[in-house]
Amino acid sequence: MPADADTNAAPASVAVAPILNSPEALDTSTYAQPQVARVTHVDLDLALDFDARTIGGIATLSVLAAPGAKTLVLDDRGLDIASVTDGQGHALAYAVGEASGDKGAPLTIDIGPGGANRTVKIAYSAHDADALQWLSPQQTAGGKYPYLFSQGEAILNRTWIPTQDSPGIRQTWRARITAPKPLTVVMSGLAVGEPEDLGDGRRAFTYEMDHPVAPYLIALAAGDIAFRSLGPRTGVWTEPAMLDAAANELADTEKMVSAAETLYGPYRWGRYDMIVLPPSFPYGGMENPTLTFLTPTFIAGDRSLTGLVAHELAHSWSGNLVTNAVWGDGWLNEGITSYFENRIVEQIYGKKRAEQEALLSFAAMENTLNRVGYDAPGTALHQPDGTESAGSAIIYNKGAAFMATLEHAVGRARFDAWLRQWFDGHAFQPATSQMIYDDMLAHLVKSKAEAKALMLHQWIFDPGLPANVYQPDPAAFAAVDGAAKAYSESGTIPVKAAWDGWTSAERQRFLQELPQQRSADQLAALDNALGLAKTGNNEELFLWLNLALANRYEPAVAEADTFLSTVGRTKFVRPLFATLMQQGVWGQPIARRIYARTRSGYHAVTQGAVDKVVLTKD
Repeated sequence: MPADADTNAAPASVAVAPILNSPEALDTSTYAQPQVARVTHVDLDLALDFDARTIGGIATLSVLAAPGAKTLVLDDRGLDIASVTDGQGHALAYAVGEASGDKGAPLTIDIGPGGANRTVKIAYSAHDADALQWLSPQQTAGGKYPYLFSQGEAILNRTWIPTQDSPGIRQTWRARITAPKPLTVVMSGLAVGEPEDLGDGRRAFTYEMDHPVAPYLIALAAGDIAFRSLGPRTGVWTEPAMLDAAANELADTEKMVSAAETLYGPYRWGRYDMIVLPPSFPYGGMENPTLTFLTPTFIAGDRSLTGLVAHELAHSWSGNLVTNAVWGDGWLNEGITSYFENRIVEQIYGKKRAEQEALLSFAAMENTLNRVGYDAPGTALHQPDGTESAGSAIIYNKGAAFMATLEHAVGRARFDAWLRQWFDGHAFQPATSQMIYDDMLAHLVKSKAEAKALMLHQWIFDPGLPANVYQPDPAAFAAVDGAAKAYSESGTIPVKAAWDGWTSAERQRFLQELPQQRSADQLAALDNALGLAKTGNNEELFLWLNLALANRYEPAVAEADTFLSTVGRTKFVRPLFATLMQQGVWGQPIARRIYARTRSGYHAVTQGAVDKVVLTKD
C-alpha cells in the first residue's frame, strides 16, 4: 500500500469515466489510484544519450484530483528521480515504495491541498530501461549510427516515463526529444513543426497526441532513418538500406486503410505511418498510434505476410480507439483485431487467402486447447485477477473465433453494424468484458433466447470452446492437405513448381501437417526438393527449422545459428531455443552456446522469455 493511503477515508472520486469505478476495471498491474488523483496529460522534455544509454529530462504531469486529495501515486520501475515540484516550482515531498517484480514500485507524491487541476514536474533519468533497446551501429543495417526504439506494452513504459501506467487511465501527451545529429526521432503522435537545430550538434523533435490514449502507446524510435510516402496519409520510415524493400512490401497500405474505413468507420488518427525496425524488435508489430512499429521479418518479397500490417492497422479501432481497461481483458484488443484483420485481408487479397489464414488461426487455437485442456481456467477470454491466460492463441485466436461465430450466426450486415456502433459508442475510452457483453445484449441480439443460443456468456467468461463455434471450411486447404497426406503415407514430396505456386498459408499448413518424426535422409530430401532452408519467408523458415531441430538434424544447426543471431522476434526465438533444450545432451549445449553469444542483442522482452527456457538446470 502506498504511503499515506487510507482506504477507510478516501476523498471523493475524481470525475473519471464510470468504468474506472467498476470492480471489473480494477487494474492490479498498477499502483495508481485514479479515483483519488489521475494523470490526464503527460508533457515530456527529454534528451537521448546513446553513450550512456540514458534518457532524461523533465516530465510535466497534468493531474485531476478529487476534493481533499493529498497524494498522487505513479508507477516507477528503476527511474532515477532528481526532484519533484509543483507548477510554481515548489518542491513536493515524494517517496518510492518497495518494488515488486515487473510491477516496479509506487512513486507516491504529496500534492497537498488544492483544486481539482494540479501540475507535477518530475526531473528524472532512466538508464538501460527495459522498454528501450539501444543498438550499436554494428547492430543496424547501415552500420554507421546507433539506434533506439521503445516497446511499452504491457507495463514497460514505467521504466522510462513516470506516469500511471495502466491501459484504463488514458492520457494525452506531448514530447520534445533531443538527439545527436544526424539521427531522426519519430514518435507515435503527429509532428509539431520542423526539427529544431540546437546549434550544439543536436536537434529537437516535437510530437503531440491530442487524443487520450493508453500510456503503453507512447512510443519513440531514433536512428538513421528515411521516409517514403505510400499514399495521401500513409508512409514508411526505415533505415535507408531497407527503404525500397519495405516500401514495396507495404504498397497496399493505403488501400488497407480505405478498406478498414469501409468496414467500421473513419480512421481517426490523422496519418497512418509505419516504421520497419531492426530485426531485434521483439514482436511482429506494435500498434502505436500514427506510427505502427514493424519487424523486418514480415518482408517476404511477395506481400504474403502483410496480414501483420492489416492486424496493426485494425488496432486503430480495436485497441487504440477502444482499449481494454485491464490486461485480463486483452482479448478486447487482440481477439477483435484478429477478426478485423481477416476482414481487411479478404477485401484486399480475396476470400481464399482470408479463409486460409483463418484456418491457420483456428488450428493454432485448437492446438493450445488440446495441450492445456479445454477446462483450463486460462482458456477463458476474460481472465479474472490472478488467473493467467493460456496464451496468445486464446487472446487472439479464440477471440477472433468468437467474432466469426457471431458474424455467421446473425449475418454479416447485422454484425458489422453492431461492431461499428461499439467502436463509435466507446471511442477513446477503456472497456471491459462485462461492458461488451452488456452491449451485445443491448445492441446485437434481438431476444434473451437468441443471447442464450449464441452462448455469449460462455464465450466470454467460461473456459474451453462453446459448442456453437463457427469452424472455417477446411476445403480452402483441400489441395495442400491432400499433398500432406500423400507425403505422410508414401513419402511423395510436392514438385517444386506446385510448391512455389502455393500461397504462404498453404506452405505453412503443409509444414505444420508433416509427421513430426523424420530421419535425416527424409529431412534432406524435403529441403533439397523444396528449398526450405533458403526461403525468404521467415514464417516458413521458422517452421522448417523447428521441425529439423526437433529431429536433431545436424545441417540445420548452422542455419538456426544464423537465424537466431539475426532475428530477435520472440515468437520465433523462444520456441527454437525451447526445441533445442528439449533435445537433451544434443540440443542443450547448442542452445546455451548460441544464447551466450546472442542474448545481448535481444530486447529485454525476448531476453526475459528465453531466459526461462535456456538459463535452467538440465
